Amino acid sequence: MFRFEDPIYLYLLAVIPVLVVIRWLMVRQQKKRLRQFGDPDLVKELMPDVSRFRPLVKFCILLMALSLLIVMLARPQFGTKINHEKRTGIETIIAMDISNSMLAEDVTPSRLDRAKMMVENLVDNFTNDKIGLIVFAGDAFIQLPITSDYVSAKMFLSSIDPSMMATQGTDIAAAISMASHSFTQEEGIGKAIIVITDGEDHEGGALEAAKEAKDRDHRVYVLGVGSPMGAPIPIGNGDYMKDNTGQTVMTGLNEEMCRQIAQAGGGAYIHVENNSSAQEKLDEELDKLAKKETETTIYSDYDEQFQAVGIIALLLLIIEACLMEVKNPLLRNVSLFKRKKVVTIMLLLLVTGAATAQSDRQLIHQGNKQYRAGNYADAEVLYRKAIEKNNRNPQAVYNLGLALMKQQKDSAAVQQFMDAGKLETNPLRRALSYHNAGVICQGKKMYGEAIDVYKEALRNNPADDETRYNLALCKRQQKQQQQNQQQQQKQDQKQDQKQDQKQEEKKEEQKQQQQKQEQQMSRENAEQMLNAAMQEEKQTQQRMKKAQQQPNHRKLDKNW
Repeated sequence: MFRFEDPIYLYLLAVIPVLVVIRWLMVRQQKKRLRQFGDPDLVKELMPDVSRFRPLVKFCILLMALSLLIVMLARPQFGTKINHEKRTGIETIIAMDISNSMLAEDVTPSRLDRAKMMVENLVDNFTNDKIGLIVFAGDAFIQLPITSDYVSAKMFLSSIDPSMMATQGTDIAAAISMASHSFTQEEGIGKAIIVITDGEDHEGGALEAAKEAKDRDHRVYVLGVGSPMGAPIPIGNGDYMKDNTGQTVMTGLNEEMCRQIAQAGGGAYIHVENNSSAQEKLDEELDKLAKKETETTIYSDYDEQFQAVGIIALLLLIIEACLMEVKNPLLRNVSLFKRKKVVTIMLLLLVTGAATAQSDRQLIHQGNKQYRAGNYADAEVLYRKAIEKNNRNPQAVYNLGLALMKQQKDSAAVQQFMDAGKLETNPLRRALSYHNAGVICQGKKMYGEAIDVYKEALRNNPADDETRYNLALCKRQQKQQQQNQQQQQKQDQKQDQKQDQKQEEKKEEQKQQQQKQEQQMSRENAEQMLNAAMQEEKQTQQRMKKAQQQPNHRKLDKNW
């Protein structure tokens, strides 16, 4: 990230080529006057102390110094600056629903994009408040720890997508509970949890979690996104998500659930129809919370770098002033200004200037310090800033994966390791990236994916015994998992067979009892009993058909 605060001064750089032309005309005129004195070779012998290249070097140094002074006036800014400021505000954690149902397009452009715009408006309106970001679907994890770094909040927001979550569904209770435990330990400051969702709570327990948050003096506000009428969930290629029965899933905003959660959490429910009106209502609610002065760490977007440019320009002016146009008699035999040496010096200056601009490495170095100190969340922020400056830096991507893995953000960590493997040119480091991705997949019992990345790691580093051992172990675990599944299926089949046998035995007993009763009863009573039994059997069959047609309400069945 680089910019000039006052780029209008850069127009002064147009003076440089003008000065070059003036210099060329002056040298040309000087050579003409020398030819009037006599033969150029003879004149050169008469002036042994005159140097051909020293005036040119002095002129080039002056041009470089002038260029740097102009650049300094334009105020170059890049890098990241950390300040400690005292602010008076509240603490807010945004819990954002990124389940598949948020891809529905009943609001423009989609529920998820509308939610992102809402969060961005919230961040823009915050001035002295601390903010944190949690994403959730079937599970929840902290995307951004509570901080006053609004720049990082926007940066993290842009990367949010349902594919980040390995477990789909909607567990609002987990998001509220995690948010309630993510505030600072400061007392006397208002703390708000803002849940942005479509209200489809598949796991339950959201009301209890909201009440628990209220008992902790945390207010829960719910922003409902979507239409109660419902809409299908696009999955690409013009198709829509279907449930286990093959029916297209229709997901709608559950406003009643959203109101109940907000009421239980002591907050308010706001339907996001228009971002500006919803923002005004939310600001009114947040203004009611108590504010307190706190010391915060601020990561500014840009840092002034004109000081370094000014120092280089000053050094060049000092060198130019100390450099004489004629040769020093004491250093007559030392020639620093031959053509090849001049080119070498200029290249060294360019390399030195380029080295000072590698700010992504500085951010990685700072992130490594935070990582070694155990501050994995701060390290994650610095690594992400390094990637923003240079998204082709495999070291930054790999280190970000390590920081995410330490915070148990496994799905995001796997993605970073895979990206690092694609960017890395060194086979050993590429193998290490795939190895780490395999370890996470294996720990999550995703044996098929783990085997694939382990094989990729061995292709890059065939001598890695640890990866080879993990691959063999993973294959064994996958085989055991398949055997367990088969045994479970067999047990289920046996239980079904036993239940069928019991039902058949009961039917036989009923028939025998029925025959005995028929022998004892009159023909008229026997016919009545037979009709009743047939009617009961029909009702039982109807109930079984209805039960088979009803969907199975297990947690894993709904992945939206």
